[in-house]
Amino acid sequence: MLDPRYWIKEVGNLSLGKSRGERMSYKKLEIWQLARELVIDIHKMTLNELPKFEMFEEGSQIRKSSKSVKSTIVEGYGRRRYKQDFIRFLTYALASNDETIDHLETLFETESLKNKELYDSLHGRSEVLGKKLNNMIGSVEREHLS
Repeated sequence: MLDPRYWIKEVGNLSLGKSRGERMSYKKLEIWQLARELVIDIHKMTLNELPKFEMFEEGSQIRKSSKSVKSTIVEGYGRRRYKQDFIRFLTYALASNDETIDHLETLFETESLKNKELYDSLHGRSEVLGKKLNNMIGSVEREHLS
């Protein structure tokens, strides 16, 4: 039976594996890597693309929700020995990702974010992250060994 406690990124795909003696890290999770890239790009977007009044309103909210996705993946990974905890934290990460998408859509629809190319990139990558989180949750539900 496959053990999703050891998901790593390999050649752009999620795969299973762990070498003898190698300590696994959440930093090898593709979902964490995608979340990290989004945190950085969303943070830069809020500083460089939004009107100043949005810095402490919707800008602050989207920074918090995007950082929550990444941090919650880390916390869930730390609890991966316990199937229900792992699933719970991955579900929290998915919910924060949905919140991030909602803030992004609000910024674009209200024309606070006018850069359509940047919006499309952030939105598309957030959607991909949501799908990967969903897939990971399903895999843990089906195949976790505990």
